Amino acid sequence: MLDLGCGMGATSVFLARECDAAVTAFDLWIDEDRLRSNLEAQGVSDLVSPINGDVRDLPFADATFDAIVSVDAFEYFGTDVRLLPSLLRVLKPSGVIGMTTPALRTDPYESFPPDHVTDVVGWEAAGWHSPQWWATHWRLSGLVDKITARMQEHGREDWLRWSRALGEDEDGPIISMLKADEHHEIGFSVVSATKK
Repeated sequence: MLDLGCGMGATSVFLARECDAAVTAFDLWIDEDRLRSNLEAQGVSDLVSPINGDVRDLPFADATFDAIVSVDAFEYFGTDVRLLPSLLRVLKPSGVIGMTTPALRTDPYESFPPDHVTDVVGWEAAGWHSPQWWATHWRLSGLVDKITARMQEHGREDWLRWSRALGEDEDGPIISMLKADEHHEIGFSVVSATKK
């Protein structure tokens, strides 16, 4: 599996432990040695290989991976119409691609994002697309089928619980943003598809 935008490798660790999967943990911003050290500390360095690089220039042979996953990073690179074809190059035929990323129920291109969102994340809110937007974006490529796209059930509430579990300040920007979201616009798009 290829874990795109893996950060410190939480998803990679999960996939290695729970699925006994060989994972390539790929990230632009996290130093490879730092990630390797974390994977060793988690006891999964035999199953997870860290690579530092740019998702727009994947250093892998064609049809290398059975699956590609991305958790909480796709909004940074996935909106480019050229990206999905380059990702699918390294995915085996009939391989699965799946991602989850921050989203707004009302797509930012349909209505300007709420102030409580833009006050905290600024321009990044433009990438918080609705599941329907992502489904159309992937469908237009003509390269995938079996597309599923939905809002994560209780995504806002899960994000709030996660922020509190991390010890974030109740009056800090993220928790304040989530608490201000009375109309439940904030959540996560969950999208998957199969390579044709």
